[in-house]
Amino acid sequence: MATVRLDQKSRAIVRLISDSYVNALAKYFGTGPSNIDVAREQHKAYIDALKSNGVEVTVLDADHNHPDCVFVEDQAVVIDEHVLLPVPGHESRRGEQPPIAEFLSNHLKGHKICKMEPPAMMDGGDILRLGDLFFVGRSTRTNDAGISELKDLLDHLGHDLRVLDIPSDALHLTSIASTPTDSIIMAAEGYLNPEDFGELPQGCELVLMPRDEVYGCNTIGLQGKKVIIAKGYPRVQSALEERGLECIVLDMEQIRAADGSLTCCSIFY
Repeated sequence: MATVRLDQKSRAIVRLISDSYVNALAKYFGTGPSNIDVAREQHKAYIDALKSNGVEVTVLDADHNHPDCVFVEDQAVVIDEHVLLPVPGHESRRGEQPPIAEFLSNHLKGHKICKMEPPAMMDGGDILRLGDLFFVGRSTRTNDAGISELKDLLDHLGHDLRVLDIPSDALHLTSIASTPTDSIIMAAEGYLNPEDFGELPQGCELVLMPRDEVYGCNTIGLQGKKVIIAKGYPRVQSALEERGLECIVLDMEQIRAADGSLTCCSIFY
Protein backbone atom coordinates (compact mmCIF):
# COMPACT_ATOMS: atom_id res chain seq x y z
CA MET A 1 0.00 0.00 0.00
CA ALA A 2 1.45 3.33 -1.09
CA THR A 3 -0.72 5.68 1.01
CA VAL A 4 0.96 5.44 4.41
CA ARG A 5 4.19 6.98 5.64
CA LEU A 6 7.08 4.81 6.80
CA ASP A 7 6.26 5.42 10.47
CA GLN A 8 2.76 4.05 9.84
CA LYS A 9 3.90 0.72 8.40
CA SER A 10 3.45 -1.41 11.50
CA ARG A 11 0.54 -3.62 10.37
CA ALA A 12 -0.54 -5.06 7.04
CA ILE A 13 -3.24 -7.20 5.49
CA VAL A 14 -2.41 -9.79 2.85
CA ARG A 15 -4.57 -12.42 1.19
CA LEU A 16 -3.74 -15.95 0.12
CA ILE A 17 -3.51 -16.94 -3.53
CA SER A 18 -6.67 -18.52 -4.94
CA ASP A 19 -6.92 -21.89 -6.66
CA SER A 20 -8.03 -19.98 -9.77
CA TYR A 21 -4.93 -17.75 -9.83
CA VAL A 22 -3.87 -19.02 -13.26
CA ASN A 23 -6.89 -17.10 -14.62
CA ALA A 24 -5.75 -13.78 -13.14
CA LEU A 25 -5.86 -10.72 -15.38
CA ALA A 26 -2.62 -10.22 -17.31
CA LYS A 27 -1.74 -7.75 -20.03
CA TYR A 28 1.27 -5.65 -19.07
CA PHE A 29 4.06 -7.65 -17.43
CA GLY A 30 3.16 -11.17 -18.50
CA THR A 31 0.71 -13.56 -20.10
CA GLY A 32 -0.62 -15.00 -16.86
CA PRO A 33 0.67 -17.18 -14.01
CA SER A 34 1.78 -20.68 -14.93
CA ASN A 35 2.54 -22.31 -11.56
CA ILE A 36 0.33 -21.77 -8.49
CA ASP A 37 2.67 -23.71 -6.20
CA VAL A 38 5.59 -21.44 -7.06
CA ALA A 39 3.34 -18.40 -6.75
CA ARG A 40 2.38 -19.50 -3.25
CA GLU A 41 6.01 -20.06 -2.29
CA GLN A 42 6.90 -16.57 -3.50
CA HIS A 43 3.92 -15.08 -1.69
CA LYS A 44 4.92 -16.84 1.55
CA ALA A 45 8.43 -15.41 1.21
CA TYR A 46 6.82 -11.98 0.82
CA ILE A 47 4.82 -12.45 4.03
CA ASP A 48 7.90 -13.72 5.85
CA ALA A 49 9.89 -10.68 4.74
CA LEU A 50 7.27 -8.34 6.17
CA LYS A 51 7.07 -10.24 9.45
CA SER A 52 10.83 -10.49 9.89
CA ASN A 53 11.09 -6.72 9.52
CA GLY A 54 8.64 -5.85 12.26
CA VAL A 55 5.33 -5.78 10.39
CA GLU A 56 2.35 -7.46 12.08
CA VAL A 57 0.71 -9.33 9.20
CA THR A 58 -2.89 -10.55 9.04
CA VAL A 59 -3.44 -13.21 6.39
CA LEU A 60 -6.96 -13.37 4.95
CA ASP A 61 -8.29 -16.49 3.24
CA ALA A 62 -8.32 -16.65 -0.54
CA ASP A 63 -11.55 -16.32 -2.51
CA HIS A 64 -11.28 -19.06 -5.11
CA ASN A 65 -13.94 -17.38 -7.25
CA HIS A 66 -11.68 -14.35 -7.71
CA PRO A 67 -8.31 -15.11 -9.36
CA ASP A 68 -6.86 -11.68 -8.53
CA CYS A 69 -7.83 -11.61 -4.84
CA VAL A 70 -4.18 -11.70 -3.70
CA PHE A 71 -3.81 -8.11 -4.98
CA VAL A 72 -5.46 -6.44 -2.00
CA GLU A 73 -3.92 -3.00 -2.54
CA ASP A 74 -6.62 -2.06 -5.02
CA GLN A 75 -9.51 -2.73 -2.64
CA ALA A 76 -8.98 -0.17 0.13
CA VAL A 77 -7.11 3.09 0.70
CA VAL A 78 -6.05 3.89 4.27
CA ILE A 79 -5.10 7.52 4.88
CA ASP A 80 -4.76 9.14 8.31
CA GLU A 81 -7.58 7.39 10.21
CA HIS A 82 -9.81 7.29 7.13
CA VAL A 83 -10.55 4.28 4.94
CA LEU A 84 -11.72 4.86 1.39
CA LEU A 85 -13.35 1.83 -0.20
CA PRO A 86 -13.08 2.48 -3.94
CA VAL A 87 -15.01 0.92 -6.79
CA PRO A 88 -12.30 -1.22 -8.43
CA GLY A 89 -11.70 -0.33 -12.04
CA HIS A 90 -12.16 -3.84 -13.44
CA GLU A 91 -15.67 -5.18 -12.88
CA SER A 92 -14.44 -8.75 -12.31
CA ARG A 93 -12.60 -7.61 -9.17
CA ARG A 94 -15.42 -5.86 -7.34
CA GLY A 95 -16.49 -8.97 -5.47
CA GLU A 96 -13.10 -9.15 -3.74
CA GLN A 97 -13.74 -6.16 -1.50
CA PRO A 98 -16.30 -7.26 1.17
CA PRO A 99 -13.94 -9.35 3.40
CA ILE A 100 -11.32 -6.60 3.31
CA ALA A 101 -13.89 -3.93 4.14
CA GLU A 102 -15.24 -6.06 6.97
CA PHE A 103 -11.78 -6.61 8.45
CA LEU A 104 -10.88 -2.92 8.34
CA SER A 105 -14.25 -1.91 9.80
CA ASN A 106 -13.82 -4.35 12.68
CA HIS A 107 -10.19 -3.55 13.45
CA LEU A 108 -10.01 0.18 12.78
CA LYS A 109 -12.80 1.33 15.07
CA GLY A 110 -11.48 4.87 15.24
CA HIS A 111 -11.31 5.25 11.47
CA LYS A 112 -13.99 6.80 9.32
CA ILE A 113 -15.09 4.46 6.52
CA CYS A 114 -15.90 6.20 3.20
CA LYS A 115 -17.44 4.18 0.39
CA MET A 116 -17.09 5.25 -3.23
CA GLU A 117 -20.11 4.86 -5.50
CA PRO A 118 -20.31 4.38 -9.30
CA PRO A 119 -19.71 5.92 -11.76
CA ALA A 120 -16.60 6.77 -9.76
CA MET A 121 -13.94 4.06 -9.92
CA MET A 122 -10.42 3.74 -8.62
CA ASP A 123 -7.76 1.13 -7.91
CA GLY A 124 -5.59 1.65 -4.85
CA GLY A 125 -2.61 0.92 -7.09
CA ASP A 126 -3.05 4.31 -8.71
CA ILE A 127 -2.21 6.23 -5.53
CA LEU A 128 1.26 7.20 -4.33
CA ARG A 129 2.23 9.12 -1.20
CA LEU A 130 5.43 11.13 -0.70
CA GLY A 131 5.33 12.36 2.88
CA ASP A 132 2.13 14.40 2.89
CA LEU A 133 1.99 14.94 -0.87
CA PHE A 134 -0.19 12.55 -2.88
CA PHE A 135 -0.18 11.56 -6.53
CA VAL A 136 -2.95 9.76 -8.36
CA GLY A 137 -2.86 8.18 -11.78
CA ARG A 138 -5.69 8.68 -14.25
CA SER A 139 -5.74 5.26 -15.88
CA THR A 140 -7.97 2.58 -17.34
CA ARG A 141 -8.83 1.65 -13.73
CA THR A 142 -9.16 5.12 -12.19
CA ASN A 143 -11.43 7.79 -13.66
CA ASP A 144 -12.03 11.48 -13.02
CA ALA A 145 -15.02 10.84 -10.76
CA GLY A 146 -12.89 8.58 -8.57
CA ILE A 147 -10.11 11.15 -8.50
CA SER A 148 -12.63 13.80 -7.45
CA GLU A 149 -13.73 11.71 -4.46
CA LEU A 150 -10.12 11.12 -3.45
CA LYS A 151 -9.44 14.85 -3.71
CA ASP A 152 -12.42 15.63 -1.48
CA LEU A 153 -10.96 13.33 1.19
CA LEU A 154 -7.44 14.73 0.89
CA ASP A 155 -8.73 18.32 0.96
CA HIS A 156 -10.51 17.45 4.21
CA LEU A 157 -7.26 16.06 5.62
CA GLY A 158 -5.19 19.01 4.42
CA HIS A 159 -3.11 17.10 1.87
CA ASP A 160 -2.22 18.12 -1.68
CA LEU A 161 -3.04 15.91 -4.67
CA ARG A 162 -1.42 15.90 -8.11
CA VAL A 163 -2.91 14.02 -11.05
CA LEU A 164 -0.77 12.14 -13.57
CA ASP A 165 -1.95 10.52 -16.79
CA ILE A 166 -0.84 6.89 -16.93
CA PRO A 167 0.27 5.80 -20.42
CA SER A 168 -1.63 3.03 -22.17
CA ASP A 169 1.25 0.57 -21.77
CA ALA A 170 1.10 0.72 -17.96
CA LEU A 171 -1.55 -0.58 -15.57
CA HIS A 172 -1.22 1.64 -12.50
CA LEU A 173 0.87 4.50 -11.16
CA THR A 174 2.52 2.05 -8.75
CA SER A 175 3.32 -0.24 -11.69
CA ILE A 176 5.85 2.36 -12.82
CA ALA A 177 6.76 4.27 -9.64
CA SER A 178 7.02 3.93 -5.87
CA THR A 179 8.31 5.71 -2.78
CA PRO A 180 11.00 3.58 -1.10
CA THR A 181 11.28 6.33 1.52
CA ASP A 182 9.22 9.37 2.46
CA SER A 183 11.61 11.54 0.42
CA ILE A 184 12.32 9.46 -2.72
CA ILE A 185 10.17 8.70 -5.75
CA MET A 186 11.61 5.96 -7.95
CA ALA A 187 10.15 5.84 -11.45
CA ALA A 188 10.95 4.40 -14.85
CA GLU A 189 12.03 6.50 -17.81
CA GLY A 190 9.70 6.58 -20.79
CA TYR A 191 6.47 6.30 -18.82
CA LEU A 192 6.38 9.58 -16.93
CA ASN A 193 8.51 12.72 -17.16
CA PRO A 194 9.94 14.69 -14.23
CA GLU A 195 7.55 17.50 -15.15
CA ASP A 196 4.59 15.19 -14.52
CA PHE A 197 5.48 15.01 -10.82
CA GLY A 198 6.04 18.75 -10.55
CA GLU A 199 8.30 20.46 -8.05
CA LEU A 200 8.93 18.16 -5.10
CA PRO A 201 9.15 19.28 -1.47
CA GLN A 202 12.55 20.36 -0.20
CA GLY A 203 14.80 17.39 0.51
CA CYS A 204 12.91 15.05 -1.84
CA GLU A 205 14.20 13.62 -5.09
CA LEU A 206 12.96 11.80 -8.17
CA VAL A 207 15.19 8.87 -9.13
CA LEU A 208 14.69 7.77 -12.72
CA MET A 209 15.57 4.21 -13.69
CA PRO A 210 16.01 2.73 -17.17
CA ARG A 211 12.79 1.68 -18.85
CA ASP A 212 13.80 -1.98 -18.87
CA GLU A 213 13.83 -1.97 -15.05
CA VAL A 214 10.32 -0.58 -14.69
CA TYR A 215 9.09 -3.58 -12.71
CA GLY A 216 11.88 -3.03 -10.21
CA CYS A 217 10.67 0.52 -9.59
CA ASN A 218 7.85 -0.88 -7.45
CA THR A 219 9.31 -1.14 -3.95
CA ILE A 220 8.14 -1.32 -0.35
CA GLY A 221 10.02 0.95 2.00
CA LEU A 222 10.16 -0.19 5.62
CA GLN A 223 11.35 1.32 8.87
CA GLY A 224 15.06 1.04 9.67
CA LYS A 225 16.22 2.12 6.20
CA LYS A 226 15.14 -1.17 4.65
CA VAL A 227 13.34 -1.64 1.35
CA ILE A 228 11.86 -4.72 -0.31
CA ILE A 229 12.64 -4.98 -4.02
CA ALA A 230 12.02 -7.53 -6.75
CA LYS A 231 14.81 -9.82 -7.89
CA GLY A 232 16.47 -9.12 -11.23
CA TYR A 233 16.79 -5.32 -11.28
CA PRO A 234 20.42 -4.53 -10.44
CA ARG A 235 20.35 -0.84 -11.32
CA VAL A 236 17.37 -0.28 -9.04
CA GLN A 237 19.19 -2.10 -6.25
CA SER A 238 22.39 -0.10 -6.80
CA ALA A 239 20.53 3.21 -6.77
CA LEU A 240 18.86 2.37 -3.47
CA GLU A 241 22.03 1.07 -1.84
CA GLU A 242 23.86 4.22 -2.93
CA ARG A 243 21.29 6.13 -0.87
CA GLY A 244 22.01 4.12 2.24
CA LEU A 245 19.13 1.66 2.04
CA GLU A 246 19.35 -2.06 2.77
CA CYS A 247 17.61 -4.07 0.06
CA ILE A 248 15.59 -7.21 0.76
CA VAL A 249 15.38 -9.02 -2.57
CA LEU A 250 12.40 -11.26 -3.39
CA ASP A 251 11.64 -13.41 -6.42
CA MET A 252 8.29 -12.14 -7.75
CA GLU A 253 8.23 -13.95 -11.08
CA GLN A 254 4.82 -15.62 -10.67
CA ILE A 255 3.34 -12.47 -9.13
CA ARG A 256 4.63 -10.38 -12.04
CA ALA A 257 3.02 -12.88 -14.44
CA ALA A 258 -0.39 -11.61 -13.27
CA ASP A 259 0.65 -7.94 -13.59
CA GLY A 260 1.17 -7.84 -9.81
CA SER A 261 3.96 -5.97 -8.05
CA LEU A 262 5.21 -5.84 -4.48
CA THR A 263 2.84 -3.16 -3.26
CA CYS A 264 -0.14 -4.90 -4.87
CA CYS A 265 -0.03 -7.70 -2.29
CA SER A 266 -0.56 -5.72 0.92
CA ILE A 267 -2.54 -2.97 2.61
CA PHE A 268 -0.60 -1.22 5.36
CA TYR A 269 -2.58 0.41 8.15
